[in-house]
Amino acid sequence: MIASKWTILVAILFFGIIIMVHEAGHFFFAKLFKVKVNEFSMGMGPKLLSRKKGDTTYSWRLLPVGGYVSMEGEDEKSDDERAFNNKPCWQRIIIVAAGAIINILLGLIIVGCILTVNSDKLSATNYINYFNVPVSSESKEIEKLKEFEGLKTGDKFKKIDGKNVFYYEDIFYLASRDFDGDGAFSAIVEREGKEVVLDSVKTSVLQNTVIVGVETTPLTILKDTFKQSVSICRMVYLSLFDMITGKYSIKDVSGPIGVVDVVSQTAEASKKAADYTALFRMMALITINIGIFNLLPIPALDGGRLLFLFIELILRKPVNPKYEAIIHGVGMALLLTFMVFICFKDIWVLVTGG
Repeated sequence: MIASKWTILVAILFFGIIIMVHEAGHFFFAKLFKVKVNEFSMGMGPKLLSRKKGDTTYSWRLLPVGGYVSMEGEDEKSDDERAFNNKPCWQRIIIVAAGAIINILLGLIIVGCILTVNSDKLSATNYINYFNVPVSSESKEIEKLKEFEGLKTGDKFKKIDGKNVFYYEDIFYLASRDFDGDGAFSAIVEREGKEVVLDSVKTSVLQNTVIVGVETTPLTILKDTFKQSVSICRMVYLSLFDMITGKYSIKDVSGPIGVVDVVSQTAEASKKAADYTALFRMMALITINIGIFNLLPIPALDGGRLLFLFIELILRKPVNPKYEAIIHGVGMALLLTFMVFICFKDIWVLVTGG
């Protein structure tokens, strides 16, 4: 389903904010360390608007995807004392890492705002309150059970399939990673002060499980902000790991077009429900995703540049710029090729519906 025009604009605006924050991170620390910034650009492609202030040209480009901060001496050697290549290695590391780190911090801020706005609701925990179970397969009547399929009221989820449970949403996400298709997961729960190992818990049990809610306070909001942010970070890198190891197929991967469509559909659903929590939570997920992805040691990404800077920091001399440029160039070509392929796949899915 192709979403309406206004929701697509909302999705593009979300991406614009995320990209602007990322580039602003690079820009702020470049200026802080007195690096000459030649251009700060929002978008890619042909230039639509531009204005020069001091040494920096601020521009708005046609394609609302991406953006960049062009620094003197970033990709070439420069004799300017303010050039990127002439700054101490530790300063260059901070400048390169700043964009991704600011993205992750933006996600944390969004999560905190969501929890604050919803402070009238109970704060969820890792404890089981009770189980809502149908009286029979033919009846719509529900009964509350204190024990169900090996789990008991008061059990606190500690680990699922060997992974720590930081936030209540971890319970459902970790249990859903059922790649062997047996419909079950292993768990360690705290029961009456002791850890109990459960080797095979049916995933379907969670549909009947009600989690304990506690009164929301400023302290619970602060704790939940950090716990949920950590949870999202882990969700991102686990998903990347699962993709790299082949647990997801290429049809499960979406590029900018697919993500814009999902965000726009979420915006439409949020409007109908008059509740934009899901939309902003998705924004938090996307900005944290972009932050973590950019820190991966992949050529052409910030993480790839950081890898070379750390090598320079250890060896006390830079890698030959010629070789580094070749590696980043090949990495960029591969990334662009993959992105074009994914975009065509997203378009095909949108047009054909599958």
